[in-house]
Parts: sequence; C-alpha cells; structure tokens
Amino acid sequence: MSDWVEVSVIAENGEAAESVAQILQRYAYQGVSVEQLDIPPDTDDGEVPPPQRMVVRGYLPQDERIETVKQEISAVLSLASELVPFSMPEYRAVREEDWAEAWKVHYHPIRIGRKLVVRPLWQEAELQPDDIEIALDPGMAFGTGTHPTTQLCLEALEGMVRPATQILDLGCGSGILAIAAAKLGAAHIWALDIDPIAVEAAQANCEQNGVADKITVQTGSLESVITSARRFDLVVVNILAKIILQMCEHRLGETVRPNGRAIFSGIIDSQVEEVEAALRRAGLEPCGRRQIGDWVLIETYRPSA
Repeated sequence: MSDWVEVSVIAENGEAAESVAQILQRYAYQGVSVEQLDIPPDTDDGEVPPPQRMVVRGYLPQDERIETVKQEISAVLSLASELVPFSMPEYRAVREEDWAEAWKVHYHPIRIGRKLVVRPLWQEAELQPDDIEIALDPGMAFGTGTHPTTQLCLEALEGMVRPATQILDLGCGSGILAIAAAKLGAAHIWALDIDPIAVEAAQANCEQNGVADKITVQTGSLESVITSARRFDLVVVNILAKIILQMCEHRLGETVRPNGRAIFSGIIDSQVEEVEAALRRAGLEPCGRRQIGDWVLIETYRPSA
C-alpha cells in the first residue's frame, strides 16, 4: 500500500493559485508547492513568459482518514471554484520512499532576467560565459524559481544588488534569493525562515553553491530582526500578502536602514493598493512595481527622515 497521496490542482491565474494553496495548506504535510506550468527550459532573451496556468501540489498521509480528507478537500474546492477558476483536484498514490522526490519530474532549468540560470541539482543547464548559475535541491522548502513571485524577486535583485550591500532575506525558503544575491556580489545576507526544514535546505544549498561564507542561515522571524537591532541596505520579503500586512503592524519598516530599499513579492494585483498603504504606515515608501501575469512585486525605500 502507498504511504502518501499527492493532490494537485491546476489554477488558471495567480488569484486562483493562492486560493487553492490556502485551502490545501490546511491538510498537506509540510505545506504546498506552487509552480508555473509550461515554462520552456530555456529562452533566447532570458524572459520567462507570463504564467498562463499554475499547479498547486501537496502531500497527504495515506492513513485511515484519507478518504474523509479527500472528500473535505473536494467539497471546499468545489465551493471556492465558483469564485476563481481552477480544476478539481487529482490524486495520485506515492510510496514512502518516493514521495519526497515525486515533484522533481516537474522541475527544469530556467533562465531568469539577463544572466541568472536556476537549475535543479539533478539536471544540467547550458550556460553562456556571463551566466550566473544557481543550483538547487529545494526539498520541501518554497523556492524553485518556477513561481512568478520568485522570478520577480530574482529580476529585481539583478538590478539592485551592489558589492557593499547588506541584505535580509526574510522567509528564505530554499535560499534561492539569498544565493542569487551572494552571487550577484552582495557583501552579506542574513537568511531567516520560521521552518527548520527550510533552514536546513537553504544551508545545504548555500554550501552547494559555494556561498555559505556570505550567507548566515538561521531559524527566525521578523521579531528576531527587530530584537537584534540589525538594519539592512536591502530587505527581501517573498511571502504572501496577508503575512506582509501582518508584518507591517509589527515594525517591519524598522528592518530597513534610512535610504535603504525593500522589495515585497507574493502579492496579486488586486491586493497591491492595500499592501502599499500598509507599507506606508510602516515607514516604507512604494517607488516601483514589477509584474508577471497577475503577480506583483512592490519596490520601496525608507526615507532618511
């Protein structure tokens, strides 16, 4: 008998993907993954096409409650699908020894921005002389480079990182953004996540990419930063809009040095105005946006006075 059940749902846009992810997170072991479908393995101009469809995946324990859980998921998703477009869930049995590897078949090297190439450790990628390669084994941590929110952050980092930059990656997941910042020349990155599994994956990925000396990976949260009195030239937050809104009420803006910058991703276009208003109240002034499909990254700065 199989020990795990993979549940997958195809979403037609970012709003639908976020809705599905929030539902599946109630049931799935160690969270869910959200990935863009139909990404070409490589593109001539380095541009990843806007997402047309996304797949949300999670893994359920194969136990005595599995049929009840599947019925609950289907019922909740059926109601939610009346508001946003996505397919009904598909279920697939996965054995214990295979479940942590099952999603890897969907993960391929991709080129992002001008010179960043993200590849899984188990595949090779064709590189140009000036390319910067990021090789990852995300495990169950968020951050494979296939989600538009991560792509937006990578594109922003490519234009914002300078040699002396001190960076905070808050909610680092697999460590993909911290690694990119280090390889783009940042002085040092403090990478935090509340999930010990993500911290373990990020540390391993930093070592794999030869940048562990430039990145401090720790279990921690916004409170860890505030109480440490550390402040940063650039803060990167790639989470969900609702979490960013909560952080704004807990001194988020104080993590950024005066005249420093901060970027926020994980936001769908219908949430931008609310998030920007909260960021202003936190002492951060929005100064730009990047967008892929209906996912938006907000660029901000902290005024000097």
